Amino acid sequence: MNFSEFIKIYATHPNYKSPTGNRLHARSWQTEAPLRMLLNNLDREVAENPEELVVYGGTGQAARNPEALLQIIKCLLQLDEHHSLLIQSGKAVGIVRTHPEAPRVFIANSNLVPAWATWEHFEKLKAEGLMMYGQMTAGSWIYIGSQGILQGTFETFAACGEKYFKGDLKHKLIVSGGLGGMGGAQPLAATMAGATFLGVDVDAERIKKRLSSRYLDHICYTYPEAKAMILNAKEMGIAISVGLVADIGDTLEQLLMDGIVPDVVTDQTSAHDPLYGYVPNNLTLNEARLLRKNDPDKYRELSLKSMARHVGFMLELQRQGSVVFDYGNNLREMARQGGEKNAFGFNGFIPEFIRPLFCDGKGPFRWVALSGDPEDIRVTDHALMEAFPENLQMIKWLKNAEERVEFQGLPARICWLGIGEREKAGVLFNNLVKEGKVKGPIIIGRDHLDCGSVASPNRETEKMIDGSDAVSDWPLLNLMANTGGGATWVSFHHGGGVGMGYSQHAGMVVLADGTARAEACIRRVLFNDPAMGIFRHNDAGYEDARENMKRFNLTFR
Repeated sequence: MNFSEFIKIYATHPNYKSPTGNRLHARSWQTEAPLRMLLNNLDREVAENPEELVVYGGTGQAARNPEALLQIIKCLLQLDEHHSLLIQSGKAVGIVRTHPEAPRVFIANSNLVPAWATWEHFEKLKAEGLMMYGQMTAGSWIYIGSQGILQGTFETFAACGEKYFKGDLKHKLIVSGGLGGMGGAQPLAATMAGATFLGVDVDAERIKKRLSSRYLDHICYTYPEAKAMILNAKEMGIAISVGLVADIGDTLEQLLMDGIVPDVVTDQTSAHDPLYGYVPNNLTLNEARLLRKNDPDKYRELSLKSMARHVGFMLELQRQGSVVFDYGNNLREMARQGGEKNAFGFNGFIPEFIRPLFCDGKGPFRWVALSGDPEDIRVTDHALMEAFPENLQMIKWLKNAEERVEFQGLPARICWLGIGEREKAGVLFNNLVKEGKVKGPIIIGRDHLDCGSVASPNRETEKMIDGSDAVSDWPLLNLMANTGGGATWVSFHHGGGVGMGYSQHAGMVVLADGTARAEACIRRVLFNDPAMGIFRHNDAGYEDARENMKRFNLTFR
C-alpha cells in the first residue's frame, strides 16, 4: 500500500481510523505502534473534535494541523530502526540517527521558557502556526478515551468513601461539572464506587456521547427533573448517574437555594483554559463561540468571573457539610484570578486521596491491543488476575471494567499498578504476544498523571511536605530515564491538565511485540518509570517512600 492509498483509507481529514490486524504498513512494529496510536487518538469514537485535531480538554491536539499530521504519518511509514523522528509541538521537524533500542519518536509539546509561559504568548504563537497545546496524552498519542481516567476517578471516589464515609458511598450524592473527554469518566466511576451521581455540562452533545458509550445512565434537560431523579436514587441507595444540560454554577446555586447539600462536590470542566475550555454562565454555546472569536479578552474576563462564582458556591457547600475537592483542572487558580479570595479553601485530589499511592510507585498503567480485537484485552485481563491473585482491588476493577466499559477506538484497558507489578505485567504481555495467545502486539503506556513524571503545584505535586511543589527536575529525569531505558516513544509537555505556566510532565510508551528486544526494553522502562515516583517522594521526605526504597532495593549501594 502506497502513501496516498494509506491516507485515503485511514487518514482523510477529518475521518481518522487506526489500521487493525497483523499487517504492517510501516517498516516495523516499533513505528507501526505510534502510527496506529496517533490515528486512534483522532478517531471520532475517541476524539472530541477531529475537525480541529482536538483529542480532549478543549484544545488538546494530536498534531498541529492536517498538513503537519500528513508529514508525521509519512515519516512513520518510512522510518527504520536506526533512526528516530523528532516532533515539535505537533510537527515533524527532523530525523536523527539512533539505534534499535532507542525511542522511535521523541515528542516535545507546548514548552515555553518560563517567563513567556502564558496563555497569551502561547495563543500568539499558535495563531502564527508555531505551536499547539498537547495536553497530556493527546499530544503523546496514548489517549484511550474516557477509560483513560476512569480507574483513577474510581480510585479517587473510593478513597473519598474510605476517608469520609466509612468506606461506603451508598446513599451518597456526588455532584460535578464537566462531562467531556476527562470528566466523562466521572459518572461511571461514581456508580462503580456505589454512589448516586449528578454531572452537569452546558454541551448536550458531550452528555449524549457518555450516554451512548454507557458511561452515563440518564440525560435531563431541566433541573427539576434531574433533582427528582437523583434525590430518589440517593434515598433508595441506587447507584445511577444523571447528566444535566446546564451551567454548573447555576446548578450549585439552585441546590443551595433548595437546601440540598451533596455529600461530595468536585469538578472536571476544562477550567485550565479560560478561553477555549470553560464556558461562562449566562451564555449559550453559540453566544460563547461568537464572543470567543470577536472579543477573546472579554470572554476570558467573563470566564474567570464565572469560575470565581462557581468556586464560591463550592466553598459554601463545603461550609454546609459537603466534602469538596479540586479534581486537577486548575479551577481554584482561575477562580482566584477571577476574584474569589478563598479559592484555595479546599484541597486538590492528590494530597487528599492519591499521594499514598504515589509513594508506592503506583499510577495509571494502560495498554492497547494493536490488533483491534477486544478478545486480546479479555486475555490480558484474565492473565493479570491470575498473575496477581492477592491484588483484590485490581481484580474487582478488571471484572467491573470487563462488564461495564465500552471500548472507544482500539480496545484498551487501564489499571493502577506499582513498582514490580508494572514490570511483571509488561513481561507477561510480551509473552502473550510471543506465544500467540493474543492476535497482535500490545503497547503499554500511562497517563502523564503519574507518581514520578509531573511537576504541577496545583495538582500532582500540591502540598509536597518539603515545599518542592514547583521543582520540575523530576519530570525531566523521568524523560531521560525512560529514554535511556528504551521506551518506544517518549514525550515532554508543558501545561497539561492545568494550563500554560502551571505544569511540566513526561510521558512514555513501550511496545510488547513478543521479541527479546521488547522484553529487555520493557524490563528497564517499567522498572525505571515507577521507581522515579519512589525516588521523588523519598527525596521529599515521605516515610512510605523511604520504606519502599529499602523494600525494592532502590537505596544507594
